[in-house]
Amino acid sequence: MLPLYVTSGEPAGIGPDICLSLAERVDERPIVILADLPMLQQRANVLGMDVELIAYQGQAGSSLKGQLFVEHVPLANPVALGQLDPANAAYVLEQLRRSADYAISGQSVGVATAPVQKSIINEAGIAFSGHTEYYQEFAGVDRVVMMLATKTLRVALATTHLPLRDVPAAITTERLHQVIDILIHDLKTKFKIAAPRILVCGLNPHAGEDGYLGREEIDVINPVLEGYRAQGVNMSLSLPADTLFTPENLKDADAVLAMYHDQGLPVLKSQGFGEAVNITLGLPFIRTSVDHGTALSLAGTGQAKASSLHVAVDLALDLARQ
Repeated sequence: MLPLYVTSGEPAGIGPDICLSLAERVDERPIVILADLPMLQQRANVLGMDVELIAYQGQAGSSLKGQLFVEHVPLANPVALGQLDPANAAYVLEQLRRSADYAISGQSVGVATAPVQKSIINEAGIAFSGHTEYYQEFAGVDRVVMMLATKTLRVALATTHLPLRDVPAAITTERLHQVIDILIHDLKTKFKIAAPRILVCGLNPHAGEDGYLGREEIDVINPVLEGYRAQGVNMSLSLPADTLFTPENLKDADAVLAMYHDQGLPVLKSQGFGEAVNITLGLPFIRTSVDHGTALSLAGTGQAKASSLHVAVDLALDLARQ
């Protein structure tokens, strides 16, 4: 069976800790961790975890409880818990490179990712804005869409890691068409929702209030949405974000499209932080991720919660089955 790869992320953070927790699972499909094997063993020792780490050689059976398949990726420098080292930035990116290469070449069913620290990668002199953008460039696709999901809510983003001042200029007709096309396509094909119902946030307070608080809804957003509605897509016009996220509005929605990162994600994470999954739509392979950062202060303490990684792995396996 083709494996699901899991990147262990920033080695000084909780990525290795939560990856080790996957040894508690029993999965029919092999789960393979991309990590420095001696480092992972050392972290297991620090955490007092009795885990059998098995070097992955390209073939494996089911993932059994107490065992963990590991494909060795060598570190440049030894890891000090909670202390970032730019010398290990290339190690982090090698995990991403391998995971993307295996997925695109059909050697895996996809990838789930543990958190990375963008700042230390950039400090090492490597331009890096995040997992999502890295996989987009590697796959050579024009646009991808970041979507976070809990059991009851999916929020996709029209823009991702942009300063707030740059968001209005980025909300263009072309971008909205690209994002909405990908969102509709992947809800239908990956999530098997035949006729998705999508609610759309306005950019401005009160969705611009008829132009009094901004014209982006009138000039750009609503004309695009009206075009989809005319084609029979079950999609709202732009709605005030402060009232869109109410139980009454969300009860029949399959997804919400937010205009920027901190418009929709605080609501989603307040509902299910630690249980949410980050999914990259528009890639030619399955990619899920945790909904949290590296939590450097918790590395090696045993206090890191691994629930988001387990949900990310569950979703990736479920999408692979479909």
